[in-house]
Amino acid sequence: MKTVNIKGKEYVEVNERLIHFRANYPKHGLLTEVIKIDPDWVVIKASIFDENNREVANGIAYEKSDSSFINKTSYVENCETSAWGRALGNFGIGITGAVASAEEVQNAIKNQTKKEPPKSPEQVMADYEMLCSSKGMTESDVLDFENAICNSKEESNFDVLRPTVVEKFNAIYSWWMEKRLT
Repeated sequence: MKTVNIKGKEYVEVNERLIHFRANYPKHGLLTEVIKIDPDWVVIKASIFDENNREVANGIAYEKSDSSFINKTSYVENCETSAWGRALGNFGIGITGAVASAEEVQNAIKNQTKKEPPKSPEQVMADYEMLCSSKGMTESDVLDFENAICNSKEESNFDVLRPTVVEKFNAIYSWWMEKRLT
């Protein structure tokens, strides 16, 4: 079966799995069942049955209507194809190291690379202040910490002022807790 290389791994497309299945298992059947459908998403189960009408493998897929350009009009069809690919993979067809089909992997990679827009400095400060106040820290506690760090001769301490909001908060909170205990 032909494979597609995605990020250094070989994956078999669903159409290749189907061709192999139809050619090598002519007495088996592939049945699709819509488990749940909504205007925004769908869940579909595909099952493979042997010549005695026993289910021998299945696969479930989920698709959102807004996850890709094609899904805007064809999310149900894409979900069915994914369910077929998973069922065929679970049956043992087209597995080269993963059950996922090439299409599923490409879609997952595309959705993982969607990034939220960067926060404005005002949003970052609001998040930072909310974290501090949620632990009962006052502005003067934070200023005391930052002054202690800035006046320190140790370069590694100065780096605490540069990290992300959460990392900076954790450093300040740890320092504050130690200060309270002494």
